Amino acid sequence: MASKVSGETVDLPSFFADLVRCETRLYNALNDRLRERHGIVTSQFEFLRHLRDHPGARVADLAAEFAIGIGATSKGVDRLERQGWVARTPNPSDRRSSLLELTDDGLQLVDAAEGTFTERLAELIAGPLKASPISAAAQAFSELRSVLERDQIGMPTG
Repeated sequence: MASKVSGETVDLPSFFADLVRCETRLYNALNDRLRERHGIVTSQFEFLRHLRDHPGARVADLAAEFAIGIGATSKGVDRLERQGWVARTPNPSDRRSSLLELTDDGLQLVDAAEGTFTERLAELIAGPLKASPISAAAQAFSELRSVLERDQIGMPTG
């Protein structure tokens, strides 16, 4: 069903389907490459990268960033901790939570995997598309994400 968006007719259900299917295929392709070269999957890479860039984050911070439940986030961190890539330390301002830090092995892993991640994204996105549509899409998704986050739309309940 077509909808009017800023004076243009857009098939929003098709747009949604394309968006979700592209995201799934990109995520799976990144999973394959990261697993092959580094023994991790995209979700693990994203957690490690966030922790590298936000030292002292809590499980709740990761859950909020990735819009996933606390339980799933905690289990993901548990797996990273078992691998020796993340360490939990007591939170001095809230004894109910822990602060998360990358270990040296975790930092080496995320730094190595980042090159693979970026290279594969360039192959998958920059290869088939020109810079102008990528820039326009990046701007549109940034604006949409800001509104969704501002209005707390789609946040998990658990």
